[in-house]
Amino acid sequence: MTDTILGGPSLPQQRNVVTAIPGPKSQALMARKSAAVASGVGVTLPVAVEAAGGGVLLDVDGNSLIDLGSGIAVTGVGNSAPRVVEAVKQQVERFTHTCFTVSPYEGYIAVAEKLNELVPGDFEKRSALFNSGAEAVENAIKIARHYTGKNAVVVFDHAYHGRTNLTMAMTAKNIPYKDGFGPFAPEIYRVPGSYPYRDGLSGAEAAERALSQIEKQVGQRNLAAIIIEPIQGEGGFIDPAPGFLPAIQRWANENGVVFILDEVQTGFVRTGDMFAAEHEGVVADLVTTAKGIAGGLPLSAVTGRAEIMDSAHSGGLGGTYTGNPIACAAALATIETYEAENLGERARQIGAIIRDFFTELQASDDRIGDVRGRGGMSAIELVESGSKTPNSALTGAIAKYAGDHGVLVLTCGTYGNVIRFLPPLSIGDELLREGLQVVADAIAQNA
Repeated sequence: MTDTILGGPSLPQQRNVVTAIPGPKSQALMARKSAAVASGVGVTLPVAVEAAGGGVLLDVDGNSLIDLGSGIAVTGVGNSAPRVVEAVKQQVERFTHTCFTVSPYEGYIAVAEKLNELVPGDFEKRSALFNSGAEAVENAIKIARHYTGKNAVVVFDHAYHGRTNLTMAMTAKNIPYKDGFGPFAPEIYRVPGSYPYRDGLSGAEAAERALSQIEKQVGQRNLAAIIIEPIQGEGGFIDPAPGFLPAIQRWANENGVVFILDEVQTGFVRTGDMFAAEHEGVVADLVTTAKGIAGGLPLSAVTGRAEIMDSAHSGGLGGTYTGNPIACAAALATIETYEAENLGERARQIGAIIRDFFTELQASDDRIGDVRGRGGMSAIELVESGSKTPNSALTGAIAKYAGDHGVLVLTCGTYGNVIRFLPPLSIGDELLREGLQVVADAIAQNA
């Protein structure tokens, strides 16, 4: 297959490894990186990308790699999707920046209007735009605290919410995100969530456990907000048991607690629905978005109930670059692409292919402990044979083998034992299946 699927530059849609990976030019660029870039900025696969589109990345050595990561769920419409490219070109020619809070422009308003339309909830909404997922999460907490006049925030085991000081406090995993970077922001309380593969609880049982701890250890009258990812991302692509999220939402609504959904990784048809929480009809007071919102340009948002969003005083929200006009143009074109090309259905097709592939493989290899996720946000959890003991060594070996053979995959999980699949929704079936087969070959090679 050589045609690009659903947009992107005209790159042959095939895996083609012509040098060792990384090749000599990538190695030279990685040497320059070591000399110029702070060592804390690590890389997953040390290849330098020259072009990308559809489901492939082309490196500077001429290797064509299958992309099963989408820049961590960012390029859902594919890299350099045609509508996005055209919108960005037109906006750059008009102006690149004014600062919306100094002299505003229509693009920001149009993105806010679109988000207010798309985010679930039959009530009046407002949106505010920011730059990154962490920034959106931090501002959602600011807004919730200002609205309620309360300070405490509840987060969950295995959560990931960002790398700023406040969001590091909210993130569960120590290495690489938190180690040595404290002290962290106070009044953050962590409770157990729902991890069906490991806790064996129904959604109702897991919710009862969490809510009991909240009531006993935090107290409703102190609690400003509960924030949760509808499918936990970095924590291991953990899809909670049915009924868990609705129960948490009901309790929050009944007790005057702002219920926040972090849809930074799950949003924008990544799971098949526009937002992952739609799967159970869960409606949040506030929703944070980023990643897939703008086709690769930095943009994020908080969207929610008008009375909550409007509670912050004028000047209390914003920033120099928030809602950049180029990113807003890209966002409108990206959302148009999701809708026009029915990428929600495409995500569901991708999810079915991944699920069926690894469920079949699991039947003959019990080291694949769990196959889970929804749509284009799917994963396998790897364990020691005959147990549920996390197998991080196998996970790392699989990722390395795949990279060496021209397939980029990402790992995740509190225990470092999950391979996550986040392909661009523009990837073709043949290319996707080839990438999955390389992962299967990696599993077999490490028997």
